Amino acid sequence: MSSAEEIARGAKAAFEKSQLVPASERINALHVIRQELEAHKAEILAANVEDLKAAQVEVEAGKMDNAMLSRLNLDKGDKWDSMLQGISDVAALPEPTGKVSYARELDDGLELYRVSCPIGVLLVIFEARPEVVVNIATLAIKSGNAAILKGGKESNRTTLLLSKAISAGLAKTSLPSTYIQTIQTRAEVSSLLDMDRYIDLVIPRGSNSLVKNIQNNTRIPVMGHADGICSVYIDESANVDKAVRVVVDSKTDYPSACNAAETLILHESVVTTIWPKVAEALLAANVKLLCDAPSLAALQSSSVSAPASASIAPSTDADYSTEHLSLTIAVKTLPSLQAAMEWINAHSSHHTDSIVTESDEAAHIFTRGVDSAGTFVNASTRFADGFRYGFGTEVGISTGRIHARGPVGLEGLVTYKYMMKSKGAKGHIASEFGAGKKAYKHAPIEASSVPF
Repeated sequence: MSSAEEIARGAKAAFEKSQLVPASERINALHVIRQELEAHKAEILAANVEDLKAAQVEVEAGKMDNAMLSRLNLDKGDKWDSMLQGISDVAALPEPTGKVSYARELDDGLELYRVSCPIGVLLVIFEARPEVVVNIATLAIKSGNAAILKGGKESNRTTLLLSKAISAGLAKTSLPSTYIQTIQTRAEVSSLLDMDRYIDLVIPRGSNSLVKNIQNNTRIPVMGHADGICSVYIDESANVDKAVRVVVDSKTDYPSACNAAETLILHESVVTTIWPKVAEALLAANVKLLCDAPSLAALQSSSVSAPASASIAPSTDADYSTEHLSLTIAVKTLPSLQAAMEWINAHSSHHTDSIVTESDEAAHIFTRGVDSAGTFVNASTRFADGFRYGFGTEVGISTGRIHARGPVGLEGLVTYKYMMKSKGAKGHIASEFGAGKKAYKHAPIEASSVPF
């Protein structure tokens, strides 16, 4: 038996055993894991520094881009504190399993319940972001799923210590030791992608090439998104101050994030009014503007103030289907809201798109007509995040249309099963129902949990 198969079998066995562990023990495990991480913070961040040093060498050699380097830093801003807070937030969320969404009495004493339950074993593959180890482990434990995690080689030192802290925490609980496991090699990933007997869902987080490669090399269902090509549309009724704030934040708050805006779409009526103000603010933030002919001409004929380092260039068709992941944005001018929606639906990755408008009608049309997981009004695309939605944290963003869409939190990691119980003295059999026989009652039952 290969080591990869041992890992997969171990995860499935751990999942099956964990179904009889009370939810309170899973919550306790989260609190213990947080304590372990806090106790080893200095050691973990020191390892992260070493990963960053090694990654910087790769950047200088042209083998890694700055966007991935930025994602690797666990001590940037409030990332560490947010990671820990996410554990506590998830622990405090309502229990996602055991919820009854359908209850019927089919016959006297024959009751049917549809009940939420975990998916099973998750295989999560990600690049650079070491905090994903903790995010996924937290959500998996809370939702009752076992998980196998694979981070990128660029974060091996960090993820190894994070994983040790998680394992140390689990060892102090009644959850199986193989409930959360990590792997290190691509060979293990390749082997695990063939093990649909044991693994129930694959969640890739990373580059377009990573996601596409996984989607094309497994029979296991895959949940996630390949690109984060998000856009902001400035409507003809937009307020200039709102436009500046929303566009600049969407692009610059965290340029390498999948929810950063990559395309700015202008209604043709705002090209000589609002657009120069927005452009001025973007240039002041060192954003490179890739402009179509109308937006470029408007800047050339206006008195836009820009720093000496400002970069403005003509756009190409490829710029509108590129996830820049940097301080670069492509600008497109269109004649109407309808044209903007058609453009977004044809060119975006169906992740998150926003409209800046003062028209309730335009907002109504945009939020329903744009086929994306998130459609916002006068709000930055950067809000598309599980933590900001109140999910505690997220396992990733899904642009699919089945099961889960948008930021995937606890609800996206549960499915359901049907439970039935006969209270009849002789039990119930299906052959007693039908034409000329007994009829089904299908009477609603008031139930928030299964009474057996």
